[in-house]
Amino acid sequence: MQAEPVLLAGLIEVCRATIAANSDHLCALDRAIGDGDHGTNMQRGCEAVSAEEATVSSLPLPDALERIGLTLVMSIGGAAGPLYGTLLMEMGRELRKSDQGQDFSSALKQAIDAVARRGRSHAGDKTLLDVLYPVQDALAHRSPLTDIVRRAELSAGFTAAMKAMRGRAAYLGERSIGHVDPGASSCALLTIAICRYLEEHRPA
Repeated sequence: MQAEPVLLAGLIEVCRATIAANSDHLCALDRAIGDGDHGTNMQRGCEAVSAEEATVSSLPLPDALERIGLTLVMSIGGAAGPLYGTLLMEMGRELRKSDQGQDFSSALKQAIDAVARRGRSHAGDKTLLDVLYPVQDALAHRSPLTDIVRRAELSAGFTAAMKAMRGRAAYLGERSIGHVDPGASSCALLTIAICRYLEEHRPA
């Protein structure tokens, strides 16, 4: 499964630019319920991936995703690195099974489940899973990209009503309610950026 180099390079850049533009916002969300560094950590990870763009975009898609995931694990601090890294590395491994009938949404579901195991979290715990699972469900139902964008936006917003059950935010208990989870927000931002880029640039 070969990734289209120009398309993958464009996706890497749009993700980098999106996180850079929203880094302060993500840090502000994280200051309310965490360490306050989610935006800078995510930006560092995206910059590290961008620095490897030429190499990554020349790889088959499964290999490219694994390479990106490993880079994120090595460059993002806190919990976000292992979680985002696990997502992409598992996606790469699952997509290698495509010859056995594995489609993209099924591969994504397996990767998200691996993130849940890694973080010992579930949907409703106020984490990036609260965006990933609804997005995967939309993909499984072959929803148009515009609907996936809307699902990601809404799902991130819904985390404000949740009590954090994992991470530093969990120590706040009820006081975490009323704040959007920064991991869910970065996940939604990246999902939206990817969907909008694909809508504009994917082959007909």
